[in-house]
Amino acid sequence: QVQLVESGGGLVQAGGSLRLSCAASGNISRPNVVSWYRQAPGKQRELVATIVSGGMRSYADSVKGRFAISRGDAKNTVYLQMNTLKPEDTAVYSCNYQAFSGARVYWGQGTQVTVSS
Repeated sequence: QVQLVESGGGLVQAGGSLRLSCAASGNISRPNVVSWYRQAPGKQRELVATIVSGGMRSYADSVKGRFAISRGDAKNTVYLQMNTLKPEDTAVYSCNYQAFSGARVYWGQGTQVTVSS
């Protein structure tokens, strides 16, 4: 009932920036929690950033000060602004949605971010 589509990934040089988008459609409930995760080959998926209805945000220590998560105004979209990218940021980035009222979590298909030295 909820579909998430990530976009904005690509190949960038170290020090560059990308803005990822997570567009949600379907039966969006509020309040909710939207998170960005990433997973590199051979690594466990890790939580990158979270935004909660009401505006509270949190970040992994590894991206704090470089990444910013935000909500779009009217398009059920969550963004992840990624600055000062490092090669270790290379991963598939996926967004995750969960309504407070529901136990099910929804995932997008992921978007590849590759940061070259």
